[in-house]
Amino acid sequence: MTDLQTAFSTTQPPSQPTAPPAAGAAREVLLLRRVERGFDKEHAQKLVLDDVNLTLREGEIVGLLGRSGSGKSTLLRIIAGLIPASSGEVLYQGRPIDGPAEGVAMAFQTFALFPWLTVLQNVEAGLEALGVDAAARRKRALAAIDLIGLDGFENAYPREMSGGMRQRVGFARALVVEPTLLLMDEPFSALDVLTAETLRTDLLDLWTEGRLPIQSILIVTHNIEEAVFMCDRILVLSSNPGRIVAEITVPFARPRNRLAPAFRKLVDDIYARMTARAANEEARKRLELGSRLPQVSINLMAGLIELLAAAPYHGRADMPEIARSLHLEVDELFPIVEVLQHLGFAEVREGDVFLTPQARVFAEFGTQERKAQFARQLLNHVPLAARIRKVLDERPGHRAPRVRFEQELEDFLSDSAATETLDAVIDWSRYAEIFSYNDQTEIFSLEDVES
Repeated sequence: MTDLQTAFSTTQPPSQPTAPPAAGAAREVLLLRRVERGFDKEHAQKLVLDDVNLTLREGEIVGLLGRSGSGKSTLLRIIAGLIPASSGEVLYQGRPIDGPAEGVAMAFQTFALFPWLTVLQNVEAGLEALGVDAAARRKRALAAIDLIGLDGFENAYPREMSGGMRQRVGFARALVVEPTLLLMDEPFSALDVLTAETLRTDLLDLWTEGRLPIQSILIVTHNIEEAVFMCDRILVLSSNPGRIVAEITVPFARPRNRLAPAFRKLVDDIYARMTARAANEEARKRLELGSRLPQVSINLMAGLIELLAAAPYHGRADMPEIARSLHLEVDELFPIVEVLQHLGFAEVREGDVFLTPQARVFAEFGTQERKAQFARQLLNHVPLAARIRKVLDERPGHRAPRVRFEQELEDFLSDSAATETLDAVIDWSRYAEIFSYNDQTEIFSLEDVES
């Protein structure tokens, strides 16, 4: 296999350690100080990121770990120069980032390939934009394609390739511009488990062998095991707004054994810390009219209640254990438990989830009794559901347009968060038969709903 670096006239092979570098021993590649990012709601800024401080040094892979809403992808786009920070400093190699920075490349979750271009043309595209001449462009692109394992597929189109092959093209396109810093936005999450594992391993092999033309990697993920497997340090972000609340050093040399007791313990410890922090944050917050709510289906909520109510859990379970047994990621399990907390069906303490008496009874009820109890919990604990029902009760025709409530939510939330929250309450309220909603007319009403 041709070494990519021999085809790059300006790139020197970096020395890649197999263990985290000592603090202060490596050159600083990236520095963030007190970074904030918000959106303006009639001049009352709502923060997505708040007081974020981050340092990335040469020779290390750092992970940004957090759930949806923590601002991971937003932070990555600020570092890439795609969007500006509202305040604070972003320094790349000692210089402020003002727009896309030379030497910073990004690999995306969704591949982001041009479907009308071949593999070779896709990889060459970034070089062409930089004004690299055709001969050098082709030489470097072919070397990158060879390095990431797609030799022989230069003339294939994205539609002819598997998801894993398309992601390899995305990696090649990022590497061919000779980046100092590679940003990765959940690059394996759209792939099946086996393909993702192969790509992770191949990338780490190239990194530890010093064959990648990069000095540092910053990877966004919500997969705790992936972070421990790949990273030298892990930064944990809280949600709403996103803040770095923990920095965890991964002490294991590469290659790493996922089945080793120390590896499993670190994964479990991080999971427990994240669940405990999330649970404590939720416990302190009482839902308000403008509180953001995740879209979680009734089936998922009912299924988790039934699982925890039965043996061997009998109403109490360790969240990392549940996640493993159900093959759920952080972003998949947290929202379910969070909504059950909001509805008064669950409590979380020290990484364990406990069913409340209401949830235990719910697990034993039949369909109609479940609906009635869910309606009571929803009206008692979710102000938006109670507000919609109250407005409908008070109006002579018992009808109201969606825009009436959407505009109210948008005083507190971004447009997308307002839409997600309202849709979640609509789904739950339809199940509970609190009110009806017509998707075509976008009208709420009490038609076909018992008083």
